[in-house]
Amino acid sequence: MSATLERIFVTGAAGRAMQAVDRVQAVPGRGLVGDRYAAGLGHWTPSGDVCQVTMIGAEALEAAEARIGLPLANGEHRRNLVVRGLDPHELGGMVIRIGATRLVYDRPRPPCGYIAKLTDKRIYKALMKHGFGICLTVQDGGELAAGMDVEIEGPNKDLFSTSFERFLKVFR
Repeated sequence: MSATLERIFVTGAAGRAMQAVDRVQAVPGRGLVGDRYAAGLGHWTPSGDVCQVTMIGAEALEAAEARIGLPLANGEHRRNLVVRGLDPHELGGMVIRIGATRLVYDRPRPPCGYIAKLTDKRIYKALMKHGFGICLTVQDGGELAAGMDVEIEGPNKDLFSTSFERFLKVFR
């Protein structure tokens, strides 16, 4: 398997346009430097439904673009990392490595009505059909740069404890 980190997007606050960057620093337990969720300024921050890092497949974006005839290559999808050569939805329970950075699969991240509000309702529908993205947590930080190889390291050995902690959080 050969996968590549194709593009990186961040934005400083909820509702602002995503900005493409060539490189970014991933910080354990926080996310990407310069991104709204690492800064605590994301739309979902008050609810606690925060993704440190989001990822989507380039092939899914291309299929969605073809379906609706609207561009999605410039961050309209509102995801941080765009990868080619790998379906992020097949990463359940896995740890991936990009350079020195280790990212752990957290959960699927379907588009919400907020994306439709910020962009176009057709984008929401196309992403739901063709691949909407996933949430990742930063386990080991480091620099991410467009063009880096994306490697599946293997199963998350802490998956049970992470899932159990999330379960307990719901009932606190």
